[in-house]
Amino acid sequence: MVPQLLGISSSSAEIWIYILASILLRLCVSLGPYSGKGKSPMYGDYEAQRHWQEITFNLPIQDWYTNSSLNDLQYWGLDYPPLTAYHSYVCGWLASKIDMDWVKLGDSRGIESNQHKLFMRITVLVADFIIFYTAVFAISRICKRDDKTTNNGRALLLLGVFYPGLVLIDHGHFQYNCISLGFMLWMVFCFERDSDVLGSVAFCLALNYKQMELYHALPVFFFLLGKALSRPWDKCKLKLAQLGITVILSFVILWLPFLSSFESITQVVGRLFPFNRGLFEDKVANVWCSISPVIKIKKLFDQTNILRLCSCSTLLLSLPSCLHLMFHPNVKALKLSLVNVSLMFFLFSYQVHEKSILISAVSAILICEKLSPYLVVWFLHMTTFSMSPLLTKDGLMMQQYTSSVLFLFITMLCFWHHNHVRLNKQGKFHNVAHGLYWMSIICTYLLGIISILTKPPEKYPDIFPVLISIFSCAAFLLSAACFHVYQFVPNFLT
Repeated sequence: MVPQLLGISSSSAEIWIYILASILLRLCVSLGPYSGKGKSPMYGDYEAQRHWQEITFNLPIQDWYTNSSLNDLQYWGLDYPPLTAYHSYVCGWLASKIDMDWVKLGDSRGIESNQHKLFMRITVLVADFIIFYTAVFAISRICKRDDKTTNNGRALLLLGVFYPGLVLIDHGHFQYNCISLGFMLWMVFCFERDSDVLGSVAFCLALNYKQMELYHALPVFFFLLGKALSRPWDKCKLKLAQLGITVILSFVILWLPFLSSFESITQVVGRLFPFNRGLFEDKVANVWCSISPVIKIKKLFDQTNILRLCSCSTLLLSLPSCLHLMFHPNVKALKLSLVNVSLMFFLFSYQVHEKSILISAVSAILICEKLSPYLVVWFLHMTTFSMSPLLTKDGLMMQQYTSSVLFLFITMLCFWHHNHVRLNKQGKFHNVAHGLYWMSIICTYLLGIISILTKPPEKYPDIFPVLISIFSCAAFLLSAACFHVYQFVPNFLT
């Protein structure tokens, strides 16, 4: 009644309630601790982002990725692409206008004042709203336009803005994943509208903000190649040339300050791909980390052979999805391939971080419009659970469990009570899936609570992070199998 009195449609009012509630969730999470809080001398990701701001603001652009007395690369040296550096410069410039001590080179290391924390949190929230929120909203409107019989658009909006994994990492742990993932969503929006050039630009922006968007490079390449090859040869050549020039120009513009010499280029590339770090760090829910308690890959092979093993297994397992996409270059197949290939990269590639699962998770939000919400919601929940060791280290356990329970509650209301997206109860595996869904979710909470309340045995100090990684990896392998089946046989899960 109130929305009508104010001249607002009930649908618009409901959407604004979702948006405001999700912003409130982000603000609540941001009140908690962050990565490396009070842990000198290196601190954590919060300090890394702040340090990049002082480096980019105080040093010439040619020195941003170069080791020097003023830029010690061992102390959180820039290791993200140029667009991240430009964003850091803008934030550093804004910080200098408020308090120059926040970006005073060298003297500001480890600053943790409440005023500076407020500034940093606001920069994430603003970036999140401008790039990620708008992209989710734009795609949800397309879903609503294309399918007026259900409320798939509203479901996609809910999953996008309330997904706890992204909220916890960006607004808790502290990063700006919302920017690269937002550009990725804008890419999909452009492809939905058949604007391949703008979509290519959006992907270049995503890739030049975080190199982890390479997880999506193969699906994008095969999608655009398939679209071009489906045309007559003359139009195909023109399309390929158009897309090639778009990508090259985008990279040249973004990398222009670093193209002065070959040495400058290799210095930046070397920072983006540090192969000397090893197969994996910490406990990651991928295959190599999960089998490491039994099969010591790091001891069996040298680094060169490990690189070959990871590269070959990743590419071979990504190829079926990519080839299917090339022969069926439609947006629905693209969305599924974005999930499938990014999952293969997370599960089998080299030097994977636990936060990289966000790439697959946000991609999975795109397929909720057609696939059973059981699978998508369950996968999103498991991606958040897989980052439990990292979030526990940050002191964000309360925020993790609260936001995860809230997410499950909201999706239950959306999918069951309000019937915004109807569960397909006539599906072949509905009863089994329903039981496994709740059983596995209960197991995640039990395992999480036990890991917090129980002291691990001295002989196995990392047993709980390892168990979480193995359990999550098994869930990701199962999800990947289902997503692949659905890409090749769309009616199998319906």
